[in-house]
Amino acid sequence: MTNGSYSTPKPSEINESRDNDEIDLLALFGILWDGRWLIIGVTFAFTLIGVAYALLQPPIYRANSLIQVEEKQGALPGMENLSGFLESPSNAETEIQLIKSRRVLGKVVDNLNLDIVVTPNYFPVVGEAIARRFSGAPGELAEPLWGDKYAWGGEKLKITRMDVPGQTGTFLLRATGSGWELLDGELRPILEGRPNEPASNGRYSLMVTELVARPGTLFNVTRRSSYSAMSELQSGINASEKGRGSGIIALTYEHPNPATAKAVLDEAGKNYVRQNVERSSAEAAQSLEFLRSQLPEVKKELEAAEKKLNEYQVTAETIDITAEGSTLLQQIVELETRISELEIQRAEIEQRFQPTHPRYKAWASQMAQLKQRRAELDRRIGSLPETQQELVRLRRDVEVGNEIYLQMLSNIQQLDIARAGTVGNVRVVDEAAVNTAAPVKPRRSFIALVALMLGGVIGVGIVLLRSLLNRGVENPEDIENLGLPVYASIPLSETQSELAKKKNKTRLRNQDRTSGLLAVANPADLAVESLRSLRTSLHFGMMDAKNNVLMISGPSPEVGKTFVSVNLAAVMALADQRVLLVDGDMRRGFSHDVFRVRNEKGLSDLLAGKAQIDDVLQHSDLEGLDFISRGTIPPNPSELLMSKRFDEFVAGISSKYDLVIIDTPPILAVTDAAVVGKHAGTTMLVTRFGMNPAKEIELTKRRFEQNGVDVKGVVFNAVVRKASSSGYGNYGYYQYAYKSE
Repeated sequence: MTNGSYSTPKPSEINESRDNDEIDLLALFGILWDGRWLIIGVTFAFTLIGVAYALLQPPIYRANSLIQVEEKQGALPGMENLSGFLESPSNAETEIQLIKSRRVLGKVVDNLNLDIVVTPNYFPVVGEAIARRFSGAPGELAEPLWGDKYAWGGEKLKITRMDVPGQTGTFLLRATGSGWELLDGELRPILEGRPNEPASNGRYSLMVTELVARPGTLFNVTRRSSYSAMSELQSGINASEKGRGSGIIALTYEHPNPATAKAVLDEAGKNYVRQNVERSSAEAAQSLEFLRSQLPEVKKELEAAEKKLNEYQVTAETIDITAEGSTLLQQIVELETRISELEIQRAEIEQRFQPTHPRYKAWASQMAQLKQRRAELDRRIGSLPETQQELVRLRRDVEVGNEIYLQMLSNIQQLDIARAGTVGNVRVVDEAAVNTAAPVKPRRSFIALVALMLGGVIGVGIVLLRSLLNRGVENPEDIENLGLPVYASIPLSETQSELAKKKNKTRLRNQDRTSGLLAVANPADLAVESLRSLRTSLHFGMMDAKNNVLMISGPSPEVGKTFVSVNLAAVMALADQRVLLVDGDMRRGFSHDVFRVRNEKGLSDLLAGKAQIDDVLQHSDLEGLDFISRGTIPPNPSELLMSKRFDEFVAGISSKYDLVIIDTPPILAVTDAAVVGKHAGTTMLVTRFGMNPAKEIELTKRRFEQNGVDVKGVVFNAVVRKASSSGYGNYGYYQYAYKSE
C-alpha cells in the first residue's frame, strides 16, 4: 500500500479485534474476581476506619443570626441643604468587612476571653468521645476508667484572666483538693490558687472563676495572642448578604460548644451595632462641638451691635426708621441669616471636599448669589437719608446677630437630642440561635459512604497493581508458546501444605518413611492425580531416550522440584516399577526430610570416595522405591558432579532400576543441572504458577540448550484456580547459598 492510500479491513480482522477486546474485558473482570476477598477486606477496613473516625469526631454546631443595614436617616440640624450632596447608599459588602474588622471582633475576644483556650486532658483517641457521651446532673462527674489525670465527663474550667510572660504559652492546670495549681511543660508548679480568688506571683497571674473536676485531673491551658485569636475568629465567622441589594446580612459561626457559638455571634452583633451608633453619632458630636465653640463669639458680636444701636439712637435722637427702611431691613436680615448659615456649613464641607469638587462648587455658587443680592440691598440702602442708612445698618447687625444666635441655640439643642437618640442604621433582626439537636459536622453517614467508596477504589487498585507487578506465568499456553510442551498441570494441594508445615515444625526422624509423601498420605488428592497423568506422559515420552535417567530441575528456587520428584517417584513405585530417587541438590537438598530419614551419608560422600553405594542407598517403606540423600554438604558440588565417579554411578544404577529420578538445583542459580543433564536421557523443568515469568522460562531453556541439554517438557506446578491470567514479566537471577542441617 502506497503512502496516502486506504484499504478496508477484512471481516476476519474486525472479528479478531472484537475478540481481543472481549478477552481483555473478561481478563479484567477475572482479575477483580480473583481478588474479591482482598477488595472486600480493604473496603471493610476503610469503612470501619471511616465509621470510627466519624464517631470519634466531636459534633460541630452552627449559630446563625441576621443583621439589617438600613439607609441613613435625615441630615443633621442645620445641614439639610447639604445632605443631598453628602449622602450615599449603604453598601452591604462594606458592612460585612466592618463586622469582621478587628475593631468589632477584638472586643468579642476580650469580652469572651477567647484568647484563653481551655481543653480537658482526655484519654488518647477515645477519651473525648467517652466524655462527650456522659450525661449527668450539673456538677456531677463521670467515674474514671483509666487514671485520675484524665477527664471522663462533666469537668469544667473557666478562666477570665491570665497573664504570662510574653502573653503566650501552653500550660497544664491540675485540680487539687483545695483549688488548683498551674504547671509548665515539665509538670513543675508555677502558680496555685483557689476558684474565684485572683492569684499572682509577679510574673504569672490567673483568675479561675469555675472549676469542676476530680483532684488530679489535668486541663490544657493555652494563652494566645489577641491578634491570633482575632484572626481565627475572622476566618471562622462567615457573613453574606441574603439577596443582592436587600441589606440583610446573614452571620454564621461554628464551634464544638453550642453556647460558645451563640455567645460569639451575639457579642459580635452587639459590638457591631454599638460601633455603628458611635459612627453615626460622631458627626453630630463634631458639629455640636463646632457650634458651641462659635456661640460665645456670636453672642459677643450681638451684644456689641446692640450697644452701637442704642448709642446711635441717643446721639441722633431717633428711635425708628421709615417704612421703606423697614422693608429693606427685613430683607437684608433674612439674607444675612442665610449667609451666616452657609458660613457655618463652610467648615463641614471643607473637611469633606476639595474646592474643585462639584459639591463644593455648588456651595460656593450659592454663597456668591447671596452676596450679590446683599450688595444690591446695600445700594438701595445707600439711597436713604444718612440717618436712616446708619439706623438700618445698626438694626441689621442687631437683628441678624439675634437670628443667628437663636438659630445656633436651636441647633445645639437638636444636636444634643440627635446625639443622645442616635440608633444607627443597622439593627439585629434575629438574635443568634443554635440547633443543638442537629450538629452540622461531622456528616457521619457521608464520611462512612466516602470511606466505603475509597476502600473499594483502593482495594481494586491494589488488586490491579498486584496483577500488574505479578509477571509470573499463569496460563500453560504461555509456556507452550515458548516451544516447551506442558506435560502436566499440578494443582496446589492443601494437604501438601500441611505436610510441609509438619515437616518444618517437627523434622521427625525414624518414623514412617513415606508419611511425608502426598502420594501416600492422600492418594486421592488432585495433585496426585496430575502426577499419575505425568507418569503416563513420561512413559511414552521416554521411549526414545538414551537411558532411563530422568533429571528434574527448574528456573529458580521454591518452584516445587523436590515435591514433584519425590511424589513422582512414589507414583512410579506404586505402578510396580523399581525407582531410585537421587537428591542431586548437594547444597540445599531436603528430600531426606520428606522421607523422615537421617542425612548422615549420601551422594556427596559417594562421589567424594568417603562411602560406597551400599552405604548411601536407603530403602523406603514403599516397595520398589529407594532413595539416596544429598549427603554432607561439600565445598565443590559442581566438581563432584563432573568427576568420573558420577559417570560410573549413573551407569551402574541405571541398569538396576526401571527409572532413576535425579532432583537437581535450579539452572539459573548454579550450573549443577547442566552437568547432570548430560548424563540424563530425559530432562524436565518444573515451573510454579504465578512465580516464573515467561522470559525466565525461556532463559532456562536457552541455558540448557547452550550446555547441550534438550528439555523434554515442563511440569506446571501449584496451579491455583483463577478467573484471570497474567502476562509477561521481568526475570532475575537468584542466590543459592548453602543450607545447613
